Amino acid sequence: MTPDYLFESSWEVCNKVGGIYTVLSTKAQTLQKLFNDKVIFIGPDVWGDAPIADFIEDKSLFAEWQQHADEENHLRLKVGRWDVPGKPPVVLVDFKPLTVDRDSLFFHIWQNYQVDSMHAYGDYDESCIFAYAVGKVIESFYGFYKLDDKKVVALFNEWMLGMGSLYIKNRIPAIATIFTTHATSIGRSIAGNNKALYAYLDNYNGDQMARELNMEAKHSLEKQAAHYADCFTTVSEITARECTRLLDKTPDIVTPNGFERNFVPSGNAYTAKRKEARQTLIRVAEKLLGCPIDPEALLVSTSGRYEYRNKGIDVFIEAMNRVRTSGRLQKEVVAFITVPAWTRAARADLQEALEKDIKITAPMQMPFSTHWLHQMEEDKVINYLLHAGFTNAASEKLKIIFVPCYLDGKDGIFNKTYYDILIGMDATVYPSYYEPWGYTPLESIAFGIPTITTNLAGFGMWALEHLSGERIEDGVAVVERTDFNYFDVADAISNHILTLTNKNKKEINAIRQECQALAGKAEWREFIAYYQQAFAIACGDKQ
Repeated sequence: MTPDYLFESSWEVCNKVGGIYTVLSTKAQTLQKLFNDKVIFIGPDVWGDAPIADFIEDKSLFAEWQQHADEENHLRLKVGRWDVPGKPPVVLVDFKPLTVDRDSLFFHIWQNYQVDSMHAYGDYDESCIFAYAVGKVIESFYGFYKLDDKKVVALFNEWMLGMGSLYIKNRIPAIATIFTTHATSIGRSIAGNNKALYAYLDNYNGDQMARELNMEAKHSLEKQAAHYADCFTTVSEITARECTRLLDKTPDIVTPNGFERNFVPSGNAYTAKRKEARQTLIRVAEKLLGCPIDPEALLVSTSGRYEYRNKGIDVFIEAMNRVRTSGRLQKEVVAFITVPAWTRAARADLQEALEKDIKITAPMQMPFSTHWLHQMEEDKVINYLLHAGFTNAASEKLKIIFVPCYLDGKDGIFNKTYYDILIGMDATVYPSYYEPWGYTPLESIAFGIPTITTNLAGFGMWALEHLSGERIEDGVAVVERTDFNYFDVADAISNHILTLTNKNKKEINAIRQECQALAGKAEWREFIAYYQQAFAIACGDKQ
């Protein structure tokens, strides 16, 4: 079913900080086609007077309500359109003035829903005040336009919006609420603290682990939001099992994450973008390493958040080391770790060499990183590269480069966005230990680039419904990963990469076609039906 109105809120609406931004921004066009301006995204105004890159303000959109919300509800809003395909309506709310309501908010949510905020720290308060502001925005809009006789759904993403879901549940129970967790806060914490999540999942108690790992506030909020929502969803079967065990609530439906082809250039534009990306990557590598790189070198990358174990950054490095030392490598390989870290600055020596096209004949100091880091001597990636014995010498057939910055087009070295770099790769590797969905491998195959992922990623499990996962020739290789088989995973990845180095151009083109064919099965036009089922479940008892 399609409701009359849909409000969807997230910390990442118009705020590119993680994978949920990609979920929402690619889903926007499909939702806009369904709702025709009656889907309204709500995000945080964290910009103040600074320009917002992907927001087009429109004071005429819901103009009378904007004035009412300002004068009567004292809400400080920016209203306009999200500058992504579909250009849906978006409301950005300045939540900081509502901080004065924090104590009373926490008291009422405890009183009504037993959310324990006593041990809150870090980003908890800020997230909850934003979620509260979202609730007030929805309440104001609903009341002003008298939507009592309409089917209205409010969808809240992640624990950060849990307080908004509970606020609406309490204030306007006629609005159907959907709460979506993309990863449980306690599951991510268990994995991030090097505990065996999967082997002992059936023996973990979420509340007990929250106390042990000092996660009580976030866990409590997420758990209660899941229990009280009219429909509780998550993004993959693997996370659904986690929710059942750790939140004591099985999701009502799994709503997997899709993608849109319109983010991928086609035809001559694709060819030109790919050529430009490869030239940029190879040029940066040559300046950093002080040696020529074969124009036909195999370019491999991993990316994502800097969760060293959860995202499998450690096993990626180990796998590349095994490729390097295998004795079987006949083709030059350059591996890139494009993971934002605590960056201090783009390296001035590398910048100058690139800008002035200075001929470099020897490796630069620390020839593993394109940027300088704060506390570089403590960085896990740098330390593992040194420990493993990488040299990046001209004589080595495999070189590895850490790109520890956000690829937002203004990093000082590449000055290209992530997608404009991704398109130049020949293979990607995402050997995640904890990955509820996994947008990065889906993006990769959408761009026609074969990828290696694991069966502990939601996307990997989905891919196994369509292929064996054993052959990189199918576009996606899915490596079996457990709590304890780290070195087996590294071996499997290295074998897949070595296989790709032996492919000719005709074989590579065939693999690219397999990638794009599979990606077509994960487009939003295929997956939006799961959301329509979620709308029906949420509205079921609101008839």
